[in-house]
Amino acid sequence: MRMSALFGHTLRDFPKEAETPAHGLLLRGGYIDQLMSGVYSFLPLGNRARLKIERVIREEMDNAGGQEVYLPALQPIELWEQSGREAALGDTLFHLRDRKERGLALGATHEEVVTRLFQDHAQSYRDLPAILYQIQRKFRDEARPRGGLVRVREFTMKDAYSFDADDDGLNRSYAAMFEAYRRIFARCGVPTVAVEADSGAIGGKGSQEFIFFTESGEDTIVYCDTCDYAANTEKAEFVRPPAAAADPQPTEEVETPGATTIEGLATFLGIDPAQTAKAVFMMATPKEGGRGTPVFAVVRGDLEVNEVKLMNALGGGVDLRPMLDSEVAEYGLVAGYASPIGAPSNVRVIADLSLEGSPNLVAGANKPGWHLRNVNLGRDWHAPTADIASAKAGHGCARCGGTLRSSRGIEMGHVFRLQYVYTKAFNVNVLGADGGQVMPTMGCYGIGVERILSAAVEANHDEAGICWPASIAPYDVHMVGIGLDRDEAAKADAEALYAELRAAGLDVIFDDRDERPGVKFNDADLIGMPLRLTVSSRNTAAGVVEFKVRATGEGENLPRAEVVQRVLEAHRALVEGLSVESAALRARTH
Repeated sequence: MRMSALFGHTLRDFPKEAETPAHGLLLRGGYIDQLMSGVYSFLPLGNRARLKIERVIREEMDNAGGQEVYLPALQPIELWEQSGREAALGDTLFHLRDRKERGLALGATHEEVVTRLFQDHAQSYRDLPAILYQIQRKFRDEARPRGGLVRVREFTMKDAYSFDADDDGLNRSYAAMFEAYRRIFARCGVPTVAVEADSGAIGGKGSQEFIFFTESGEDTIVYCDTCDYAANTEKAEFVRPPAAAADPQPTEEVETPGATTIEGLATFLGIDPAQTAKAVFMMATPKEGGRGTPVFAVVRGDLEVNEVKLMNALGGGVDLRPMLDSEVAEYGLVAGYASPIGAPSNVRVIADLSLEGSPNLVAGANKPGWHLRNVNLGRDWHAPTADIASAKAGHGCARCGGTLRSSRGIEMGHVFRLQYVYTKAFNVNVLGADGGQVMPTMGCYGIGVERILSAAVEANHDEAGICWPASIAPYDVHMVGIGLDRDEAAKADAEALYAELRAAGLDVIFDDRDERPGVKFNDADLIGMPLRLTVSSRNTAAGVVEFKVRATGEGENLPRAEVVQRVLEAHRALVEGLSVESAALRARTH
């Protein structure tokens, strides 16, 4: 590709709309263009990088036993209703109708469609195991698109689905996909950590996310500094800071005017927040619609309620939102002074595990300006307990007793043990080896292609621009021509080298534009191909070509006759370096 013919242009300044370094560099480098909020076009450079990522994914999925399919993005809404996810996804699912007024949806994911496909074509245990995957566009009406390509409304996902006869088979398929994911991310130059995660609307019994740590991430991950435990805060287990041991004391009212927050209450009484009980009012609304249930969640004052954990503790199938002031009044709750003691019978009360071993807490007295001292769960009030609090840095690790730390991150991929969620919903059975019926158990495995592209830039850039990992760079070599319009010999040399590199199988972008050297070198650093060659009058006269590795800045003048071979060797080393890292990741898990 000649840059004089390349569609798109680089930008000198960092775009105002850019939310992250990667977002800014992709816009500046002419890789992407925003059509509207959460929807992007890929320019030629960006599309080449996207296709390179897809190639890596296909290679690893095929090596892991996957078979590629291509499923419809336009789907009958009845499939989503049958699985129960039409209500679960709610407004995130794009709805539309055809000319016959039949309800349709744009595919946010494809569990329903692939289960139906399997049901139509699998007949017996001989068709198991099966791993089907696709690379397909997905559509989700995100309320708040952000981070450039990180959270968007239209995107490319590799989604895979495994079908097995039993849990042992599912475990093998899950392990194969897990290792394939490790290799994919390593080859794409994106460092990730596998963490325990909540399965959310996908469902199933257990899942793990692959997280790329970055301060611009939208997820918070806690991890142990002693063992290898790591989890999303929506899932993380932790050891609560212990409360001071004491015998239960008689309750007594204390006047606390204006102390409507935990911080204000602790300051007023001269106590630690851990000596208080925090009340949080929520409405749990069934996903299928209907009147909500008021929920009174109670945690110790030094902790925070985790809404995902609370939703799971309520049994799932609900959406949570804070109560409106009118609802607080309707249910007889006193904001700032509410207590689980004497809570209305039509309000569902649930307590965090921290309340079980924390005696003599200060809680609301259910009247303005007053609190109760020495409130004890099990004596003064009763409620089911569950893990409904968020883990944070400094808490104890539930696995080894070490100390948890936290970091921001972006979810790059997610693997799920679905088990029978969808095969049961669609009544999928095959003939077993004994002649009976067997319901296959499923796994689900997703990777965001654009997220990999964005994270690769986030993880591999400097002040000058992008430093593409060799496996996914749009071009292998960036060849810069200097002063070629004034030197026929140098021009002929550059054209000959361009042809030789391409004949050797290298992808080359040739800057043949009539621009100043500084502009060309700045653009080369900005768009970030792994290797750079410079052909100029001076170099041609000396019989050399200037060679530079973008990521390290290392360079030298290569004899003209050795250029192609040396570039091939350098490129091979860069690609193999990523593969070696992938192999090392694989070795550490066996």
